[in-house]
Amino acid sequence: MSFPSLKIGDIVARMPIVQGGMGVGISLSGLASAVANEGGIGVIAGAMIGMSEPDVGKNPHEANIRAMRKEIRKARELSDGVLGVNIMVALTNFADLVKTSIEEKVDVIFSGAGLPLDMPKYLKEYYDEKKEQAHTKLVPIVSSARAATILCKKWLSKFDYLPDAFVVEGPKAGGHLGFSREELDDPAHSLEVVIPQVVEAVKVFEEKHGKKIPVIAAGGVYTGEDIKKFLDMGASGVQMGTRFVATHECDADDRFKQSYIDAREEDVTIIQSPVGMPGRAIIGKFVEDARAGLKKPFKCIFECIHNCKKEDSPYCIASALLNAKKGNLDRGFAFSGSNVHRVDRIMSVKELMNSLAAEYDAANAKA
Repeated sequence: MSFPSLKIGDIVARMPIVQGGMGVGISLSGLASAVANEGGIGVIAGAMIGMSEPDVGKNPHEANIRAMRKEIRKARELSDGVLGVNIMVALTNFADLVKTSIEEKVDVIFSGAGLPLDMPKYLKEYYDEKKEQAHTKLVPIVSSARAATILCKKWLSKFDYLPDAFVVEGPKAGGHLGFSREELDDPAHSLEVVIPQVVEAVKVFEEKHGKKIPVIAAGGVYTGEDIKKFLDMGASGVQMGTRFVATHECDADDRFKQSYIDAREEDVTIIQSPVGMPGRAIIGKFVEDARAGLKKPFKCIFECIHNCKKEDSPYCIASALLNAKKGNLDRGFAFSGSNVHRVDRIMSVKELMNSLAAEYDAANAKA
């Protein structure tokens, strides 16, 4: 038995695997196109995507828009598979990145770090301006059935539009998390509990409006057996981030990837991010120095996040993540999922996808 496909409207991915969008610069056109070529959904991360543009310090707004266009076009040159972008609601240039992605006809926009209450507006604006149907699918990232229900109701009432799918991110994910610190260890918020709740919540809207809304499980998904578990619970696919960092095609520096291989279970920690959310990261000198008060206030030049507490923060998170991406882990840190300690080598995207499919088949054979 082989993987079922993942259908989001009229877009079909051969494998039910979404590669998580990882910023700053961890998943760009290189990784996204490799995943798309293997039948999954490859995702470019929009968070401060312009950090490598020469004018980003003086003109971050235009640098980010330009870089987004470049990366989408580059990925399209490398793949004719399904390509997505991840755009955080918390970004100050959220609207412009969404509009740019729609103009570039990207297949899917994934959006979390807040509720994307107005995202369908940009599809409608595109239609009104260009007089052509926008092809892009809109997929919010949520962490509860309540959030999924709120978005369905808001989008219907304001735009007569339902989400094309949902990514449901559990507390074992890497990076910024949609939970309080206390909720992270609460079994009631585990992905295994929340996935069936979201599947039930969206079923009401599916039946009433005749539209399939696939649910995609994210956070702590590591093996083909995990994929089977969540598909059996009613999910239509999974999203994986940590596994794809440890690939040759990942856009990060090899030293960043090596930090995943070297990480032990006890090296994974929860930080309080300057953006006001908890985040899961690999502990290192930078994180330890920040906790010890050895970092100093900085002048913000990017203004990239709406809710960044820059006045109180000991460091700029955009700069810290970019330094890590470039392999300078004394001046930054790596976000990771809770299973990073299980990573023991770098492999190709093709090898990873094949191994997940084999594990899935083996789990089905045992069932």
